[in-house]
Amino acid sequence: MKNTIVAVSLFSGAGGLDVASFMAGVPVAVSTDVNTDCIKTLKLNELFKEDEIIEGDLHKIESSTLKGALKRREHDKFIVIGGAPCQPFSKAGYWVGHETRRGINDPRATLVNEYLRVVSDLGPDGFVFENVESLLHPTNKVIVDKFIEIITELGYNYKIVKANAQDYGVPQKRHRLFIVGTKGKFKTEEPRKTHCAPENCAKTGLLPYVNVGKVIEEFDKPEFFEPEEIVDGGTYAEDLKEVPPGMNYKALTAWYGYPNPKFVAEKRYWSFLLKLSPDMPSWTITAQPGPWIGPFHWNSRRLRVPEIAAIQTFPKNYKFYGSRRSIQMQIGNAVPPLMGKAMIEYVRESIE
Repeated sequence: MKNTIVAVSLFSGAGGLDVASFMAGVPVAVSTDVNTDCIKTLKLNELFKEDEIIEGDLHKIESSTLKGALKRREHDKFIVIGGAPCQPFSKAGYWVGHETRRGINDPRATLVNEYLRVVSDLGPDGFVFENVESLLHPTNKVIVDKFIEIITELGYNYKIVKANAQDYGVPQKRHRLFIVGTKGKFKTEEPRKTHCAPENCAKTGLLPYVNVGKVIEEFDKPEFFEPEEIVDGGTYAEDLKEVPPGMNYKALTAWYGYPNPKFVAEKRYWSFLLKLSPDMPSWTITAQPGPWIGPFHWNSRRLRVPEIAAIQTFPKNYKFYGSRRSIQMQIGNAVPPLMGKAMIEYVRESIE
């Protein structure tokens, strides 16, 4: 018989990795987050009815509290999953101190430190840590190096996975970094990919990348209308209408051969007036898009909540709590469940 494996979720947010864990056959025993709307989102969904949901700053959540939740849930083995908020790693920082066995003394890394504290105190059979790829940038890599030093000392085998969500059936180009660890042995060199570029499918035997039109066309109906989607009357509303599907503002420049150019190529951020094409995967769904930052729908409107949730591969009837702005942030910050599923399956198989 296979072991009963459960998960402890840190920085759960709207539940991207938590949903992924259920998909991977690892039910979540306890979820934590500091954001009230995220906690209410988790509580809205039947999936988490047996999950202990703890609201609070992880700095202030004792490891003993998480151990208590685990004891109340029948299991043979368990893993820790989560991704520390990534905003600190967009800025240069500096290294401070080397003396702490269980911690990283870097001003950008306090929540990474808390993740490691939980791993060290609870001793899970495996873990999945998610973050932005720029964590490997020279200004941040010292954090990864120390992370690896600590988890190796704790007895874990590990893999660093630079992943693209498209490769796992997510209809979206989204790059993320995963550090996965196990006290067992990984069965394969990397998590199993399920999809690839269409021209490579005959050779690889994988499925073609999922195009965004396939997953959101059902929501392009009047009953899904949202007032927030309207761009008419805005500064660049007419310009957006002229951008072809799959293009951005550069379609309105001399570079593209546009008569009487309205913009200059390379002078705007690339996602300015960026529009989806139904025949391609989506670009990255962001947590805080600016007023004219895409991706926009090919029908020249902002995307609707069920559309951005579907692009992230949340279950169809998944519920979100909060204002439109809060929900956009929750969905945009989430790990796409199908992407997370591949990482958690990889760890699960190593400890079964």
